[in-house]
Amino acid sequence: MLRQIKPRNARSKRALEKKAPKVVENPKTALFLRGTTCSQVVQDALTDLYSLRQPLAKKFTKKNAIHPFEDPASLEFFSEKNDTSLLVFGSTSKKRPHTLTLARTFASKILDMLELHLDPESYRRVSQFKGRKFAVGLRPMMLFSGTAFESPVANEYTMAKSMLIDLFKGDTSSDKIDVEGLQYIVSVSADEPVGDAVKPAIHLRIYLISTKRSGQRLPRVEVEEMGPRMDFRVGRMQEPEEAVLKEAMKQPKVGEEKTKKNVTTDTLGDKIGRIHLGRQDLSELQTRKMKGLKRSRDLEEEISSAPAEEKRRKK
Repeated sequence: MLRQIKPRNARSKRALEKKAPKVVENPKTALFLRGTTCSQVVQDALTDLYSLRQPLAKKFTKKNAIHPFEDPASLEFFSEKNDTSLLVFGSTSKKRPHTLTLARTFASKILDMLELHLDPESYRRVSQFKGRKFAVGLRPMMLFSGTAFESPVANEYTMAKSMLIDLFKGDTSSDKIDVEGLQYIVSVSADEPVGDAVKPAIHLRIYLISTKRSGQRLPRVEVEEMGPRMDFRVGRMQEPEEAVLKEAMKQPKVGEEKTKKNVTTDTLGDKIGRIHLGRQDLSELQTRKMKGLKRSRDLEEEISSAPAEEKRRKK
């Protein structure tokens, strides 16, 4: 049972209505924050991901004593306070160095979490790549390659695919996409699994798209790596509860138009209805009554015409 909060004034009422469930939900906002011990590599990675997520992103710079898998209460508090359903937490420890924890919330409660361990040797920042960058607020094209992402059973890689899509997809309130706005590609690939002991690494690359003249009708498309360049190893994961996931995936039926039986529309746009009737007894069918069809009227006309005919005969 979710806790019901009664607003005290008009301002708090508007804030609660803004956070309330809607038929068309607002775009998800991501919160980036760090732990008490966080390496410079992880801080740079948080900054790069924050720049890619803008303007739907918030970033904390202060240290936070948070252990997501042991006690996620602080993450849930920050999520509710800042109205952010996506969380990216950076931390470093001796046992789990250079760790990024991705978390999603539902009703201000943790839904699922996944740990990604960043490789500091292969990591490259956005500033290390020379060249132009894409404009802020554009939606990317996403590419996932690797058999690990196609597993029919939910695992770390299917969860990573779902979370990375939520992280990079941006504002999806509009179904229309301008071709000029497709300026970069987010490519996520996974190595082929060798054995059960070693988990495949995940490689994140971002490429900028440029079109050039080709002398033909279609332009020549070239891609150039824009950064950041990240390689991950999957760590711990927290799967969502089945009942909570079912509630989170529920879609309202308000916008769906109910189909009407036996009602069709022809090519001209006219509505045609079909009515099914039972067997009728035509002997009891009551026809329309008219004064001209009454038998009493016919008798009166015969009686009135009889004296006129006798007078003619006498003459």
